[in-house]
Amino acid sequence: MAQARWSLYYQARWWRSCMSFGMFLHRLAYPRPAHPAFTIKIPITLSPNKGTIELTFYVPAGYLKSVQSSSLGVTITKGNGSDTDSPYPVVVNFHGGGFTLGQPTDDARWASTVIDQVGAVVVSVGYRLAPEAPFPMAVEDGVDAILWLDRHADVLGLDRKKMALSGFSAGGNLCFTVPLRLEEELTRQGRFIRDGKHGHKNVGEPEHPGEQTKLDMCGLVAWYPTVDYTLNREEKRRSNPGGKSKSLSKVFTSLFDAAYIGPHLSSSPSSISSSSASSVYKHPYLSPGLAPDSNLINSLPHDIVVYTCEWDMLLFEGETFRERLQGLGKNVTGGIIPEVEHGWDRAPFLFWRPRTVAKMMKYYEEACHDLRRVFEVNSH
Repeated sequence: MAQARWSLYYQARWWRSCMSFGMFLHRLAYPRPAHPAFTIKIPITLSPNKGTIELTFYVPAGYLKSVQSSSLGVTITKGNGSDTDSPYPVVVNFHGGGFTLGQPTDDARWASTVIDQVGAVVVSVGYRLAPEAPFPMAVEDGVDAILWLDRHADVLGLDRKKMALSGFSAGGNLCFTVPLRLEEELTRQGRFIRDGKHGHKNVGEPEHPGEQTKLDMCGLVAWYPTVDYTLNREEKRRSNPGGKSKSLSKVFTSLFDAAYIGPHLSSSPSSISSSSASSVYKHPYLSPGLAPDSNLINSLPHDIVVYTCEWDMLLFEGETFRERLQGLGKNVTGGIIPEVEHGWDRAPFLFWRPRTVAKMMKYYEEACHDLRRVFEVNSH
């Protein structure tokens, strides 16, 4: 039986509070992650449900000299007097939480590693959460964020030719679904995504005067993403090499599915088998692993990094998608992180687990090596 929306709302509020406290404890472990430099609220344009979303900026040393109010919400003076005025690469990040929980600061450790190892600005997107904002609003918010950053790249000191995406879990899903939806929007505007190897021919003039015809996207880094919703949760739990005990709790997966997808379904998501999955489950903006080949080739960058977890109910779909992308000619790196569960790098008591911190930093730095390669920047 479908849960009432008001019940989902209060459950989500409760678990958001718990997760926020857990992430506070998570950030206490050394090395301490960087604090955000500033935030900017941007208008929602794609979704019929209007409002604003918040972009949280993490920046390398030397980027900021002063922050004051302006038409963007901040005035940004770049450089420390000794730097060149060269624009910075940018990584647009999407946090996890089943599209229901989480906040942009959850990935502060990843952002800190990127600004230190890559010298890029990290912009973490505060996309709206379900049940208040069900599918596909998170995807639309991600597209709005990218279009806004591309439009304001010059004033923000960002290199629009060096943009990449990153995300964890549900955010890893957005790494793939946002480019698919972005491709649709750019085609409507007479623009296209260019990754240096794939992309289509311009089909018209840009919607906004003076706007670039192309939007460059160099690569993406997806951490333990969910990419196929046609497999029901029990199937996924049975496929976990670590066993059901190491899978995501039914308390969370039931909440996530009902909150994000529930309004589009006539029955509970957990009761729909893969053989009778609705068109919603197969939608490429929800299940990018099922998107047509042509969409994946045209929308996604050539260089893709995918990390999956050995003891994760999402392992099978993640690795299946990796093989498919490789078969389409994408350069897919990353791999399976051994002996870890889903969200292993989000443990609240990291200060008691130095080996986990060391392992996390190892894989974060490995991913940053790939980002330096696609951005063509020198090693730090």
